[in-house]
Amino acid sequence: MILDAKVVGRVIQAYREDRGLSQEVVSGLADIGRTHLSAIERGVRKPTLETFFRLAEALNIRPSQLIATIENMQFRLSE
Repeated sequence: MILDAKVVGRVIQAYREDRGLSQEVVSGLADIGRTHLSAIERGVRKPTLETFFRLAEALNIRPSQLIATIENMQFRLSE
């Protein structure tokens, strides 16, 4: 299975919105640019592993939980 950048972005955006956080807040906590986060959420860019871990920390979730959610969504969309 190939990692779908749009699924990654949707999941990150959903976690961010569920927590009521803006892109500016999350990007600041993750120490990445807001435009970079926006590109990730839109599926234009895939985060590096380092950025992925930073985003998980900023969202106060384990990276493994974020990966599991992405995996589950990709699996559901491929059915």
